[in-house]
Amino acid sequence: MPLRLELKPFERLIINGALLRNGDRRSTFLIETQCKFLRESEIITESEADTACKRLHLTLTVIYLADDPTQSIDLFFRQATDLLGLAPAAAEQIAAIAQAVEAGEYYRSLKLSRKLVEWEAAGSASQADVADQAAAP
Repeated sequence: MPLRLELKPFERLIINGALLRNGDRRSTFLIETQCKFLRESEIITESEADTACKRLHLTLTVIYLADDPTQSIDLFFRQATDLLGLAPAAAEQIAAIAQAVEAGEYYRSLKLSRKLVEWEAAGSASQADVADQAAAP
């Protein structure tokens, strides 16, 4: 069954690593084969990844889009461990994301990490944790 996508004017979309940008009008199209895709609203760029949770989400984006995600998976687990030390209240969310990564459910892990970013933005993580991570290399 094909997937129907509707794009806003100038909205971006990544399909199998290719970045597409819609024209100046709303458009609809169908994806008829299985592929990896992300809408612009699901993407956090390197310049936007200024907190620990956003960097974790960025790493999961790379994992999802990569042909061989092995190195990025190792980075994810290092980042997750560091984040647990700084924001222990996120342990349940991080565990669910890690479980999805271990199961090879990369898109699911990406969706879960988006919730973690929202949790962080809502102030659930302490401001000190966010500031410390923003300063990290």
